[in-house]
Amino acid sequence: MIHISNRAKQLQPSATLGMAARVRKLKAEGVDIISFAVGEPDFETPEHIREVGKKAIDEGLTRYTPSNGIPELRAAVREKLKADNGLSYSDDEITITCGAKQAIYDALQVIVDPGDEVIVPAPYWVSYPDQVILAGGVPKILNADQADAFRVAPEQLAKAITPKTRAVILNYPSNPSGSSYGRGQFEQLGRVIAEKKIAVISDEIYEKLLYTGERHCSIAEACPECKDLTLVINGVSKAYAMTGWRMGFAAGPKTVISKMTGLISQQNSGIPGFVQKACIEALKGPQDEVENMRREFNARRDLMLEGILSIPGMRCHAPDGAFYLLPDIKAYLGRSWKGSKIADAGALADYLIEEAHVATVGGDPFGAPGFIRLSYATSRPKIEEGVARLSKALSRLA
Repeated sequence: MIHISNRAKQLQPSATLGMAARVRKLKAEGVDIISFAVGEPDFETPEHIREVGKKAIDEGLTRYTPSNGIPELRAAVREKLKADNGLSYSDDEITITCGAKQAIYDALQVIVDPGDEVIVPAPYWVSYPDQVILAGGVPKILNADQADAFRVAPEQLAKAITPKTRAVILNYPSNPSGSSYGRGQFEQLGRVIAEKKIAVISDEIYEKLLYTGERHCSIAEACPECKDLTLVINGVSKAYAMTGWRMGFAAGPKTVISKMTGLISQQNSGIPGFVQKACIEALKGPQDEVENMRREFNARRDLMLEGILSIPGMRCHAPDGAFYLLPDIKAYLGRSWKGSKIADAGALADYLIEEAHVATVGGDPFGAPGFIRLSYATSRPKIEEGVARLSKALSRLA
């Protein structure tokens, strides 16, 4: 029998991908499932981006590329960070990755030694704790205050930092809560981070899906003394409906970025040239469709939030961005279904997919027990029908 490593034994499969697989299976069996589980836009990649990608294939851009990305794409990322975020980086302070997920994974591999602590505010994206563990680190879960829409307070962060703390992961707007931070909040958090000299992995993949009317602000911009401690992570997956193209990037200190690039050279060598050409078009081309998608997501957010709040016992804050709601479903825990108690959010999600044919994801894998995550990255008619099904199914619980 082949030996399985201890780190592999600790690894948990992605709850969101697991539910997506379950939805595909049920649909293949002919079950009419409405999915609020998937974390990807339901729009097509804009046509002008697709055309550039197809042309690049025809032009033969199908061979190896530099591990840190072709120079033209790094330049486009550099221009984007300057124009959108007020952040200046040199060419060797940027590396291109296979999605933002690889950027976060590689950053942790480079900066974390065995036993180092990484602060992970909860609720969190499901992959953060496992990626810390795979780097040999210890995820230190910091439960953010529900009353403040799950935003971390500066004094809370300061108290959590120990001599073993290597970094904190911040995600804004957040998956799964949709909450974000303003400049003033980041100035306060930044002072703590700069004083303690810990790294910040700043996951800003939902940057362009913000509904507050304010411009997205990176902690590296709001707190200049944090810039050299920050790894800005972003990509094209969410804003440009390009989840399958797999392009992300990291920007930060050259000492870290160079090691991340070296790691990429030993992992997957780099992403395809035709993908990179399409991503240049995404970043530098017309942005009209990005704004159209943002407005539609905003309308869907309002529609789903209104429906969820109309269900007795459900509580939910209005998210600032991304495309998720995180409603509190504790009022329904402990109720009976098929002769047994619904003990947790995962069990409620099982009930909802079986009885309502609506796919949701229980909050426990996100560090949010007593909550479920709902994605409104689907059409308005499906949102209306899905919420009606949820309401009816929940009303049947004894």
